Amino acid sequence: MKVQLLVSIIMPAYNCEKYITQAINSVIAQTYCHFELIIIDDCSNDKTVGIMKKMCKSDSRIKTVFNKRNIGVAATRSRGVSLANGEWIAFIDSDDCWEKNKLEKQLACIAINNAEFVFTGSSFIDELSNPYKSIFEVPNTVNYKQLLKQNVISCSSVLIKKRYMEMFSMDNDNTHEDYGAWLRILKTIPFAYGVNEPLLIYRITSTSKSGNKLKSLIMAYRTYRYIGLNVIYSSYYMCWYIVRGIRKYKKIK
Repeated sequence: MKVQLLVSIIMPAYNCEKYITQAINSVIAQTYCHFELIIIDDCSNDKTVGIMKKMCKSDSRIKTVFNKRNIGVAATRSRGVSLANGEWIAFIDSDDCWEKNKLEKQLACIAINNAEFVFTGSSFIDELSNPYKSIFEVPNTVNYKQLLKQNVISCSSVLIKKRYMEMFSMDNDNTHEDYGAWLRILKTIPFAYGVNEPLLIYRITSTSKSGNKLKSLIMAYRTYRYIGLNVIYSSYYMCWYIVRGIRKYKKIK
């Protein structure tokens, strides 16, 4: 009998009462069923906690955790990793959703390629869940130098060996903390593997990093500096980041 891999899914939550039910339901609907969903509330002051507790009662695979103080999304994700029982970690933000075969297709990619780090393409929705026409396509593989020019790895699409997230935890909320983690990880392994299908449904809101382009650019520059690039190299890769970012969001809009 084939042993099923336990996937630990980390969902940080903060004042997300409008979207979290949809996000949780997209995880519960996965065709790959051997997972635990760890939802960590970061001191919400809306109805998020009540929704979490209600959803937890509906499915034994859901675990709820509550931060004693607001620590930010990066530290909250890292706390989730520390509590995970699975060998594999997936992330999903509380305003995003997955297609029902997301985990199944990623695990198939892992089996074929002996991969340790897998991500997917994305489709996009707005604050009212209206879909955008375009999808974000991803390459079959990406290495460190390629990723410096554009972050093609959406956090909510990732499935990765737990040990890498323990070695390179997300930190520093003044940067793109996930992008910084992927870059550091890809200094140690040759590739991350892409599943070029829109298995992530990414929500663009006015308050998200993607919705605020200037903020996103500043955080990208801080990310380059944070991982150790000097001012010249950081500026060089910022040019790539801007050009490719413009192309990406022109297609989405």
